[in-house]
Amino acid sequence: MTTARDRGLAAALADARDRPDGAERCAELERIASRADATGDPRTALSARFALVEAYLHRGERWRAVEPVRRMRATLARHPGLLDARPDELTRLRRHQRQAVEASFGTPRVGLDQARSLLDALAAELGEDAAPVAELRCRLADHLGDEPAARRAYERWSAADATDPVGGCAGCAPARRADLLAGWGEPDAAVAALAPALAGWVEPQAATAGSGRSRAGRGGSRAARTERGEPPAGPAGGDEPRVAPSVAGCTDQPERALAVGLLPWLRTGAVTRAARAHVRAYRRHRGERTAFPLLAAHLRFCALGGYLHRGLEILTEQLPELDRPADDLSAMEFAAAGALLCGLATEAGLGGRRIHRPGHGSRPAAEVDVATLGTQLQALATALAGSFDARNGTGHQSGRIASWLAERPLAAPVSLAAESEFDEEPETDPAEPGPPGPEEPAPLDAALLAAALDARGEPYTVEPDGTLAGRWGEATIQFRLLGRLGDVLHARVVAQRRLPAGRRAEAYAFCNAWNHDRLLPAAYVHEPGDGTLVLAAGVSTDLSCGVAPAQLAVLVAAAVRTGTAYAEAVAALP
Repeated sequence: MTTARDRGLAAALADARDRPDGAERCAELERIASRADATGDPRTALSARFALVEAYLHRGERWRAVEPVRRMRATLARHPGLLDARPDELTRLRRHQRQAVEASFGTPRVGLDQARSLLDALAAELGEDAAPVAELRCRLADHLGDEPAARRAYERWSAADATDPVGGCAGCAPARRADLLAGWGEPDAAVAALAPALAGWVEPQAATAGSGRSRAGRGGSRAARTERGEPPAGPAGGDEPRVAPSVAGCTDQPERALAVGLLPWLRTGAVTRAARAHVRAYRRHRGERTAFPLLAAHLRFCALGGYLHRGLEILTEQLPELDRPADDLSAMEFAAAGALLCGLATEAGLGGRRIHRPGHGSRPAAEVDVATLGTQLQALATALAGSFDARNGTGHQSGRIASWLAERPLAAPVSLAAESEFDEEPETDPAEPGPPGPEEPAPLDAALLAAALDARGEPYTVEPDGTLAGRWGEATIQFRLLGRLGDVLHARVVAQRRLPAGRRAEAYAFCNAWNHDRLLPAAYVHEPGDGTLVLAAGVSTDLSCGVAPAQLAVLVAAAVRTGTAYAEAVAALP
C-alpha cells in the first residue's frame, strides 16, 4: 500500500528526533503526528508516534505511551495495509501495545477499559494462547485479585512459546512467574520457577539454612552455568539439583531473580541462601535507578529476616527515590515494605532512631523518627492502594498491602556475608569452556556492549533498534553497532544546550576549534529548522577484528568522558 507523504512534515520529524530528550521534544512529536493525521499522511503519523512512545519509555513515563499507541492502532484500522511490507514495524507496534497494557498495572492513571481494549486487539491478532497475551491476561487478573482466572492464564502462558518477539524479556520471565507464584502462597513453586534465571549464580554445596558459612562467587557469564547449594526444602537444607541454563542476553539476571527469591527462600527455611542473595543483589540494585521496583523485596527481607538495622540503613539510603518512583505500584510497595520495617523496628525498641527525609515539593526536609516515618509510609501505601482499587472496582490492592503490614518475622537472622566474598571466582570444570576473559578478544555484539555499560553501574535504555542510550551530565550519548556485520562501534553525543540560529557562525567556529584541538569526538552542527542549533558529535571505531571486554570498557569510558566534556564546553559558551 502506498500513501502520500508530506515532505515538510517528514523533515520536521527528522529534526524532532535530533532534539534533546525532554517535554519540548515530546510536544513537537505530538504536533507532527496530529498534523500528519489532518493532512492524510499516515506514514509520518505512525513514525512520529513511534518516536513519541519511545521518548516516553526513555523518560520512564510508560503510562503516557498508552494514548499514542491507541492512535497508532486507529491509524492502522483506517489504513489496513500500511505495514504489510514492514513486518518489523508491526512487531514493534505490538511490543509497544504490550507495554501500554503493562502500564495499567503500574498506575491507576491508565483506565482499565483502555488496557483491555489494547489487550483484546493484541489477542485478536496473536491468539489467546500466544505467550504475550496469556501473560498479560494472567497479570491483569492477578492485579484485580481474580486468582482463578490468573491461574488459568498462567497455564496457557507456561505452555506458550517463550521466544515470541512481542513478549517481554524472556530472561526475566522466570522472575515474573515466580513473583506471581509467591503472591499466591506457593514459595516452593516460586523457587522452582526461578531456576532458569539463576543458572549464572554459583554457590557451594553443603551449606545449611542456619549456618551462614557458605561462600558464593559471581558465576562469571550469565550463559549456561550451574547452580549449587542448599534447597528450599526446610530448615535442615540438603542437596539441590542442577538447574537449566539461563536465557542468554538478559542483563538484569541473576540479580532480579535473586531479589524475587528472597521471601520464598525465607518462607521455605533457606535462610542462608536468602541472606547471600540479598547481599549479592542489593550490591547492584542500590545504585540502579531502574531497580527501584525491586527495593521493596530487599526491605521486606530485612524486616522479616530480622535484619532491622540493615533494613533501616537501606531505607535511609533509598528514601529519596520514593519521591521520584518508577510508577505508583513501585511507590506503593516500597512504602508498604518501609512501613512494615519501621513497625517491627519500633517494636524492637528502635522507634526513636532518627532518619533524614529530604524535602520534596511542599514537604520540608526533616529528621523523622522511625515510628513517625512508619506512620507516614503506611499512609502513603494505603492511599496508593486505594487509588488502584477505586480504578479497579475491587479491594484487592488494599487487602494485599494490609497483609504485608500484618506480617511477622519468619526466621532468626544469620550472618550476612561480607560483600568482598562475592569477588572470589568460583571453581570451574576445566573441561568446560568458560566465558571470555577480560583480555580475550571476542566479536562485538549487543550483549558485549550492554555488559560494558552494565559494569559502569549507570542507567541506560535500550531502544527498539538496539541503540543503547543514556544521559551523562549535559550530554545524551547513544551507542550503536554499525556496518554490514555490526562490528563498528559508533557513539553519538548530543549536547543538551542549544544555541539560537543567529549564532551559526559562532557554533561552526566552536566545532572547528574543538576538532582542531581535540581528538575525540568529532563535533558538528545540526540545524533542525526551528530557530535553534543542535551541537552534536560522534566517534566510530572499527572492531572487525574483535574486541576484548576490557578494551571495550575503555572505549565506552572514553566516549562518555570526552562526550561529557564536549557537552560541558557547549554549556559553558556565553
